[in-house]
Amino acid sequence: MPQIKVRGISPENLCKISEELIDELVAIVECPRDYFELEYINSMAIREGNIEVAYPFVEVAWFDRGQEVQDEVAKIITKYVHRLGVASVDIAFLSFEKRRYYENGVHF
Repeated sequence: MPQIKVRGISPENLCKISEELIDELVAIVECPRDYFELEYINSMAIREGNIEVAYPFVEVAWFDRGQEVQDEVAKIITKYVHRLGVASVDIAFLSFEKRRYYENGVHF
């Protein structure tokens, strides 16, 4: 159920890396492929009164899998984003608490 939300990278570019990225993440995270959600967020930055392309940012929302797995996931995502020619990317992890996450009205 990892949700990977991306802004500042075009959906066309995300499509180019999506299959291989998820292939590697499945092996590290050890959950089924269909649990992953890769989402493009249409975003623009406002700087000094000008509209600009948003800085590349990836948010991973999931149930915590420990620092070691998190570090590997960050490295994998960074590797694929760099393959797109993006020089710098920030990644943030948000952890869901099972008692606060509901599917169809029932918490985990």
